[in-house]
Amino acid sequence: MRALIFLTIIFVVSCTQLAHQSDDIRQIQQQKVVRSKNGVVTTAHPLATNAGIEILESGGNAMDAAVAAAFTLSVVEPSMSGIGGRAQILIYTVDKEVHGIDATTQAPAHYEFDDTAGVEYGYQTIAVPGVVKGLTDGLKDFGSLTLEQVMEPAIGYAQNGFSLLPGEAYRQESVKDILNEFAGTRQYYMNEDSTAKHAGQWIIQSDLARVLKSISEKGPDVFYKGWIAQSMVSDIRENGGFLTLKSLSDYKAERSHIVDGSYRSYGLKALWLPAYGAITIEALQILEALPVNLSENRAWGRAVYHAIKSAYLDKKEQKTLDDAERFTSKSWAKKRAAGTPFMNGSVNDASSKVIKDSIPRVQKDPEGHTSHLTIVDKNGMIVSLTQTIGPTMGSKVATPGLGFLYAQTMGGYLGKVEPNLRVPSHISPIIVFKNDKPFLAMGAAGGSRIPSSIVNVISRIIDHDLSLEEALNSPRVHPIEEGISLEVVDKVSWNNNDSTYFSKLGYTVEMKRLPGQFGRIHAVILDTLTGEWIGCADPDWEGTSAFPILE
Repeated sequence: MRALIFLTIIFVVSCTQLAHQSDDIRQIQQQKVVRSKNGVVTTAHPLATNAGIEILESGGNAMDAAVAAAFTLSVVEPSMSGIGGRAQILIYTVDKEVHGIDATTQAPAHYEFDDTAGVEYGYQTIAVPGVVKGLTDGLKDFGSLTLEQVMEPAIGYAQNGFSLLPGEAYRQESVKDILNEFAGTRQYYMNEDSTAKHAGQWIIQSDLARVLKSISEKGPDVFYKGWIAQSMVSDIRENGGFLTLKSLSDYKAERSHIVDGSYRSYGLKALWLPAYGAITIEALQILEALPVNLSENRAWGRAVYHAIKSAYLDKKEQKTLDDAERFTSKSWAKKRAAGTPFMNGSVNDASSKVIKDSIPRVQKDPEGHTSHLTIVDKNGMIVSLTQTIGPTMGSKVATPGLGFLYAQTMGGYLGKVEPNLRVPSHISPIIVFKNDKPFLAMGAAGGSRIPSSIVNVISRIIDHDLSLEEALNSPRVHPIEEGISLEVVDKVSWNNNDSTYFSKLGYTVEMKRLPGQFGRIHAVILDTLTGEWIGCADPDWEGTSAFPILE
C-alpha cells in the first residue's frame, strides 16, 4: 500500500511539473519582443530563455545567464547544438571591453583527412568538441556564479523531462532513417518502434543529466580527461573515428581576435577566424561604399546582394591577421565596390532565367543549422553566443551512456580539414555601437546565410529606420550560386513583379517562402530614448524573448 501511495505521489508530482512547465512555455511562447531596463534574454527555445531569466533573477550577470541558456539548449534543442559541438562567444563587459572566445571543434592531431572524403555523417566526422570548454572558460573569466548554479536548469530539464516542440520533432523526424543506423541515437532520439519522437512527447535524458551533473560538480576536466572522455574515445575509436584521449586533454578554448569596422558612423565589433566576423563587416562596408539610394526597396535588394556576394569572394582568402585588417578596411571595401555593376555599369549575371516565377507555397526547412542567443543584463554586459553541431543532428552519432550528439566537422561539410585545424564557419556574432556605446547585438543561425541575414537586418535598421522587430520581419536577400535569392514574406514583399524586375536586369531569380532558411536572428537593441533594452526573437523559429523581474 505504501508503494502504491509513493507511486501515486510521484505521478502527481510529475504531472504537476509537466503542467507547470507547459504553463511556463505558454506564458512566454508569444513573447517574441520584450523591453526592460533590467536586461533581456532572447534564445531559440522558450526553456533556454527561461533558464537565462532564472539566472538573472538569481543575481547572475549576462555571462552566467548565457552559459545557463546554452547548456539548456544542449538538452532541449539537440538537433541544432550541444555539448558535443562548437561555439563562438562575443562579450561586452561593464568595463567597456570587448572579448571573444573561440570554442570551435578541432581535428585530432593524427587525423587522416583523405579517409573521410565525402563522408556526410558518422563516427569519422567527429572532431574534438569545444562547447564545454568555451562555456566553462566564459563563466570562469566573466561570470559571477558557480558552475553548479548555472547548470542547474539544464540538469533539471534533462533529469525531469520537457515537452518536445514541433520544430524540434520535425527536424528529428527528417533524419530518422540515419538516426536508426547508430545505437546511441536510436536509444536517445527514437521510440522503441523505430519511429521518431513526436511533438509534445515528454523527453527525459537521464544519461545526459548524469553527464551534465558530473561537469557541474567536477568542471570541464571530467569531460576532457575523466570518465566522459574515456567513454567518448572508447566508442568513437571502436567505430572507426579519430578522437583520442590526448586530443581531448590538449584541447583549449582560445581567446578570439576582435575585428572592427564601421557602417555609416556606427561602430562594428565581431570575431575573427574561425568565425566570419570580418566577412560580415566587409559586406556592410561594401554596401556603404555603393552609390545607391537604399530607400528604394529594389535598389536596396540589388545593392545588398552585390555587397554580400563581393564580400563572400574573400571567405577562403582569410588566413592571417593582416588579412583581417585588410578585409575590414574601408579601402578594401571601395575596391570590392568598384567591381559591382553600380560602378562599371554592367550586370554580373548574364542569365535571365527565372527559377521561381511565381510565389511558392510555404515550406518548412528541415535542415536548420545552429542556434544563437543574445543576452544583456541590468548593468549593460552583453553576450552574443552562437553554438552548433552543424547540419540537423550533426554527425548523427551519440555515444551510448552519454546522451549527447557530436558535431559534424570532418568529411567535407566544412571543406578540407587537416590535423589540429579549427575549420572556419559562417558563425558571426556582432555588436553595433552608437556614439561608442553598445546599441545593437545579434548573431544568427542558418549556415552560409548567417552573415547575409545579419547584413540584411543591420541595414534595415540603419538605412530604413526600422525597429528591430520590423527588421526581423522584413524579407531578406541572399546571393546563391545560381543568382539572387529573394525571401517571400506574407503581405510585405518580395513578389512576382520584383522577380520580373530583377530578371529583366539579367539576374537569375529564385523566390522562396521557406521559414528559417534566410537565417534566424536573436538580438537586442537599445532604446536610446528610454534606456530600455529590447529583445527580439526571430519570427521564423520557436525562440522567445523575456526579461527578469528584479526587486
